[in-house]
Amino acid sequence: MLWKSTALLAAAALTIGAAPRSSAPKSPSKAATPKAAAAKAPGKATPAKPLAPPIAGFDARNPASVMALLNSGGAKATQAAKDADSVLLNVTSVAANFTVLFAPCDAQGRACKALQFDYADDKPGPTFAQVNAFNQTSAMCRSYEDKAGRAHVVYSTLLFADDPYEHFRTQTLAWTGCIGDFRNFLKDPNGYLASAP
Repeated sequence: MLWKSTALLAAAALTIGAAPRSSAPKSPSKAATPKAAAAKAPGKATPAKPLAPPIAGFDARNPASVMALLNSGGAKATQAAKDADSVLLNVTSVAANFTVLFAPCDAQGRACKALQFDYADDKPGPTFAQVNAFNQTSAMCRSYEDKAGRAHVVYSTLLFADDPYEHFRTQTLAWTGCIGDFRNFLKDPNGYLASAP
């Protein structure tokens, strides 16, 4: 819902604004921790355990760095595909299974400029009008239906060389918020949309 997405944006802005743009972030405040953010965001998919501390040399533009981070936090991330300018990861966790697509990347599959998280649900898909209405309730999460009729929610972000660990952690928290909101939407699309502002 719009107010939920706005709250996520505000929390993200505060966390990003407070985090130094370096590879050695300061300890986050209680309000910025994954546990506190999960408790405050309604409909949020709660991860099995919090993300691990920063990894030495972490670079969000490098899929290997992101795989190491997700794996150290309790998920299992593996490279599913790589082509000339993109890398696809499969991620399984207690909270949700999803993919992460990095593109465009250099020939070595690094220095990627953007990524897209994608979660698919096997529940019967909502109608086009409902998907369109869901997209209008969120500032950050987008839904679509694939050719097989599966409903997806996606979240995309640009990646920069000076992105600190805290910034990427905030992006991950926003993504889990998208999954939670989307699952609530799929349980009762009409009820979810009726309560949207």
